[in-house]
Amino acid sequence: MGGFFAAALKEDCVADVFFGTDYHSHLGTRRAGMVIFGKDGMERAIHNIENTPFRTKFGSEVNEMRGNMGIGCISDYEPQPLLVRSHHGIYAITSVGKINNKDELAQKVMNNRGVHLQVMSTGEINSTELLAALINEKDNLIDGLSYAQEVVEGSITFLLLNQDGVYCVRDRLGRTPLVIGQKDTGFCASFESFAYLNIGYRDYRELGPGEICLMTPEEVRVIKDPGGKMRICTFLWVYYGYPTSAYEGVSVEAMRCRCGQHLARRDRMTQDDIDNVAGVPDSGTAHAIGYANESGVPFSRPFIKYTPTWPRSFMPTIQSKRDQIAKMKLIPVHELIDGRRLLLIDDSIVRGTQLRETTEFLYQSGAKEVHVRPACPPILFGCKYIGFSRSTSDMELIGRRVIQELEGGPVDRTILDDYANPDSDRYERMLERMREQMNFTSLRFNRLDDLIDAVGIDRDKLCTYCWDGKE
Repeated sequence: MGGFFAAALKEDCVADVFFGTDYHSHLGTRRAGMVIFGKDGMERAIHNIENTPFRTKFGSEVNEMRGNMGIGCISDYEPQPLLVRSHHGIYAITSVGKINNKDELAQKVMNNRGVHLQVMSTGEINSTELLAALINEKDNLIDGLSYAQEVVEGSITFLLLNQDGVYCVRDRLGRTPLVIGQKDTGFCASFESFAYLNIGYRDYRELGPGEICLMTPEEVRVIKDPGGKMRICTFLWVYYGYPTSAYEGVSVEAMRCRCGQHLARRDRMTQDDIDNVAGVPDSGTAHAIGYANESGVPFSRPFIKYTPTWPRSFMPTIQSKRDQIAKMKLIPVHELIDGRRLLLIDDSIVRGTQLRETTEFLYQSGAKEVHVRPACPPILFGCKYIGFSRSTSDMELIGRRVIQELEGGPVDRTILDDYANPDSDRYERMLERMREQMNFTSLRFNRLDDLIDAVGIDRDKLCTYCWDGKE
């Protein structure tokens, strides 16, 4: 994943780009960068942020860079923004998304004699560099932007900065967001809608799926009209989005509270069954508040996340270390755990490692029972579009591993569809096996229809692939 921010102002924009980008630090942990366009051309800075937050790394650049237009990004993987010189001139580019046909597109680009692509230390091609190469395939920049949008399988939303302004390009099906803010001296573009509020901007508008705009200090001009079909990622509300964000006009925090209410209505647990409702911080908290308010069972915080030195849930990038840090960050409040029957809400269960360890942590701290209620359905398909999970195979998902155990081997799509149906016998067997393996007192997932109702957007505008495999 990742996030970005851009500004085009009638005054210096460096501070706005710096703080706006910093507000995306929850979306990535590996690289970050800024490019500013001023009277001396483009100035760029890229730093590794695996062990040091963005704000610390880029503090010196804020005092040195000058210009009225700029872009910044937080990246969970490749170094960016990139500076490119081509027949379109010099430009900077940054992107968010996932290119599934990367090898095919790279080969097509390299078939043009003289074109080459740099390989990162991982042996992979930088997706943003490939995106630039696709843009450069066309004779003019606008055609290049549209071409890149169309040929990418997966999703790609990006910003391109040149002397004309900032080109804002939303993914063809709008799987990721792109919003515009405005103030008296110009405009900004942002992945997260809240990122500009405290730096003087007000809401202007969201780009539609596939829309392309040119943002300058004077205006936001539509270059390509939005398409009629949208598939925005539902997991943005469930987990990725910061609580103060909104996508398509729907508040993340409010949606999570509604999600918890739906869980409670289905569950019908009362104080005769459980003593307290708790959320796995941070994304599970609002879900738990909604559940507690609907059920009448008191909300409590039996563990607190220690954030001064480990503020971001993704850090570090190695999975085993992430699991260790996730455990280290949660500090118990024994008075709220010992002898209690707890109902615990997390945003989701992906591999199952962290939640299983959290449950053991609660038992070791004296919990009598731990009932688990994930805020979304079982994840049965690895994300093809924004890469919300680091899973490299569907078999890393605990749901798929359990299904293979129950069926005695690989299964076809028809059987998977049956496991995704919350009214089927297979679904119930899957839940019971997961409950046994993870040592929960009870386990019930949120239903997809309830989740969609909590979002409040037409189902055909939402991507639900990770739960039902439907594209």
